[in-house]
Amino acid sequence: MSVRQQKQQFEKQLKDFVQELSSYFLGYDNQWSIKGFIDCYKNIYTLSSDTKIISKIFEIHLFPKLLEFAERYNFMLIPASCQNYYPDISLVRKDSEKIRFALDIKTTYSVPEKPEYCNGFTLGSHGEYFISRSSTKNIQFPYNSYLGHYCLGAIYHRPITDVEQTRVYKLDELQSIPSVIKDIRLFVAEKWKIASDKQGSGNTANIGSIKYIPDILALNGTFSRLGEKWFDDYWMNYGKITVVDENGKSKTIRDIESFLRYRNGNVKLIVKPNSRRTYDK
Repeated sequence: MSVRQQKQQFEKQLKDFVQELSSYFLGYDNQWSIKGFIDCYKNIYTLSSDTKIISKIFEIHLFPKLLEFAERYNFMLIPASCQNYYPDISLVRKDSEKIRFALDIKTTYSVPEKPEYCNGFTLGSHGEYFISRSSTKNIQFPYNSYLGHYCLGAIYHRPITDVEQTRVYKLDELQSIPSVIKDIRLFVAEKWKIASDKQGSGNTANIGSIKYIPDILALNGTFSRLGEKWFDDYWMNYGKITVVDENGKSKTIRDIESFLRYRNGNVKLIVKPNSRRTYDK
């Protein structure tokens, strides 16, 4: 089976699996089935809406299901051995270690004022291991040893009313505890298909995602019509190329249109932010 066929098979398996998870994550009233944490006296404490807390608990909640997925399709599931390593999970076929996929778990929330937009998320570093693809710095296995790099993502809504974080509930009150998130939408994507041409955070070398939810779910990222090679080339050279503009001023390239013009690429294939149309100039 070719690399392309292996990737297609894995992606289908993962997407089919994710479709089964809705009832696992959602309880009554379309709210998250996780209500809080419990102590040995059966007291239940509600969660904070802090995105880092939600992200970590979501990952813990998902992990047993990912073990089921790995067992079903004959993979070894290898979590990142260090906290800051990429990816969150490596899936390696038991019958062939050459068949290896990177899987990051990503969560973000929809913007209340603009519900078709989300806060976005990072898609991994464009630093050492991304540039030197045989490097083992901050990565579980060398980047080029993975057949594909995937996100299992969740976009959720945060209710406007705050959950009472100071209240302690009893076990028989479980059904009355409001969840801190609801309306969870799950998706699977190769990370380059939902990437933007902007960094995901200002002070670290992370690739940022697009933020328009319909385009995330439809895999209409900035590079989706350009292809993965342009994604790789752009992010390997992000902020490293300086050109002189028509006014004689030096400019460091940090946008895909300037990069394509520098490389003589086709700017008409750029997918505009928050749109399914390409550039028409």
